[in-house]
Amino acid sequence: MIEKIKKLSFLFIIIVIAYQPTFAQVDIEKKQGYEFKTINTIECTPIKSQGKTGTCWSFATSSFLESEIIRKGKGYHDLSEMFTVRNVYRDKAKNYVLRQGKANFSQGSLSHDLINVAQKHGVVPESVYSGKLDGAEKHDHGEMIAVLKGMLDGVLKRKNLSPQWSKAFDCVVDVYLGEMPEEFDYAGKTYTPQSFAESLDINPNDYVNITSYTHHPFYSQFILEIPDNYSNGSFYNVPMDEMQAIVDHAVKNGYSIAWDGDVSEKGFSAKNGLAVLPEDAKREDLFEVPGKEKKVTQQLRQSTFESYATTDDHLMHLTGTAKDQKETKYYLIKNSWGEFGEHKGYLYMSEAYFQLKTVSVMVHKDAIPKEIAKKMAL
Repeated sequence: MIEKIKKLSFLFIIIVIAYQPTFAQVDIEKKQGYEFKTINTIECTPIKSQGKTGTCWSFATSSFLESEIIRKGKGYHDLSEMFTVRNVYRDKAKNYVLRQGKANFSQGSLSHDLINVAQKHGVVPESVYSGKLDGAEKHDHGEMIAVLKGMLDGVLKRKNLSPQWSKAFDCVVDVYLGEMPEEFDYAGKTYTPQSFAESLDINPNDYVNITSYTHHPFYSQFILEIPDNYSNGSFYNVPMDEMQAIVDHAVKNGYSIAWDGDVSEKGFSAKNGLAVLPEDAKREDLFEVPGKEKKVTQQLRQSTFESYATTDDHLMHLTGTAKDQKETKYYLIKNSWGEFGEHKGYLYMSEAYFQLKTVSVMVHKDAIPKEIAKKMAL
């Protein structure tokens, strides 16, 4: 009898081992009725939080640059988002005053503004300049922006401006964010922000903005008409299918994407870690099971942009691709709202949502398929 029990126990162990999930099965992440299987992923740094600020553009693009640094074999580095933000506030203030208040002075900007700062001023590590003072754990720029905006509007009431206003502006930002370093020690070496950027092989000329709208000719460049484009950044214009082809080719070949778009849709839920474009937005199981999505055309993209149905709300970091159990394609997106939601700071964006709600992307020029790059005269 004992021998029989031993044999049955052994048989049970064999059955349990035989039914252990394979690597492919483990790779499937279940989210209620959604099942996601990873296709491609790009190495990236840990999730961070932008706190109570409108600086998603700096967090998204810093994360993008951190992945670029990893791809180039320069190691893992945590870049300071606030060093870039600090420099952009100064630039925005000058732009606002010179345009006599007829310009955008807010917390929002775009990916190329970080690239511009890297080119002019360099970059620094987070450990050198966090932008947090007095033991603060989270970023909060609400009071600072109110003070700065009030100060600039007061300056604009003057008939004759002295050069002192810009120095006073810098002093106020320094009070809230801290003084920027001219030189610092990091990993056993001494750097300036410029020399640190050079050590990481950051070449601002490598990165291009891409969008897709029909009010300008395709394969031309134009200044995208959105409020946060205060610096009048130029964007390459390509058809929608080619913009998506660029992203797909990039991710497949190890390049990530800085994504800019609209997150105000009912189908976007950071809590559920999903961004979908349902044909029926009223269905109750929207975030529980995959459903039919809208068919997106170039014309629909244009009409939603011109009617303000698609707006420039948020920037995030696109780090991979996946499919659900119905073979629908998704893009893996790294957000900057902390480890929040079903996927701890990440979300899955459906192909349809990407097609309609992407305002623009930034990518390394070498990640663009050669046939498309030729049309763009790159």
